Amino acid sequence: MRIKPGTRRWLLFGAFCLFALVALFPLRLALDGLGFDRLGLSAREANGSVWLGALNEAQLGPAPLGDVKVRLNRLPLLIGRARLSLERQSLDSPLSGATTLSASGFSLDDFNGQLRLGSAFAPLPVGAVDLDAVSVRFADGLCQTAEGRVRAQLAREIPGLSLASGLSGVARCSGGRLLLPLASQSNMERIDLSFAADGSYRADFAVTAADPAFQAGLIAAGFRPSANGLALRVQGRL
Repeated sequence: MRIKPGTRRWLLFGAFCLFALVALFPLRLALDGLGFDRLGLSAREANGSVWLGALNEAQLGPAPLGDVKVRLNRLPLLIGRARLSLERQSLDSPLSGATTLSASGFSLDDFNGQLRLGSAFAPLPVGAVDLDAVSVRFADGLCQTAEGRVRAQLAREIPGLSLASGLSGVARCSGGRLLLPLASQSNMERIDLSFAADGSYRADFAVTAADPAFQAGLIAAGFRPSANGLALRVQGRL
């Protein structure tokens, strides 16, 4: 079957228009259409195409990301996954990683950098977390795999505690939840942060304290006696 020259030109024109439409597909429409907004990814402004764009004043749940470059990876689309790479190019606070959506769940992939949390865990004073090759995957509502090191920085000092170096630990899954078991250098202060797929969290801050005056100060700050010393539990949803 031979294609007439005029028809061939129209086919080429149509193919070019389709390619241009896909290549220049607006970033915001793509993010909302693919469901990244359900992961808490938002921005004041989205510029560029889905293949190479930028989000201004972006937010991931309660964590402000600032201005980030984003791109949708093509190859994962062939197996039914939408993987969005993010990069914050900042000399003092760079950030990189990706988030992936699939039919069974979602994942955060190879995140490096700092996330500022503000008062997301109030009254627990965790102000920021430093991520080192952190990845976590949820499928069918359960944490399947988790890895990477996390260091939490406190937003304010607690009288009697010296936690300038923060608390750190390695991410893992426990009971279907993401668990971040964080401990100070002395191991006398611990924070166990656990997250469910729906964004609900539980934070247990335990302090081993022998000084009665120090204990009284912690109790005044909301801590209560427990099997692990004095403890403060906070629950909520991101």
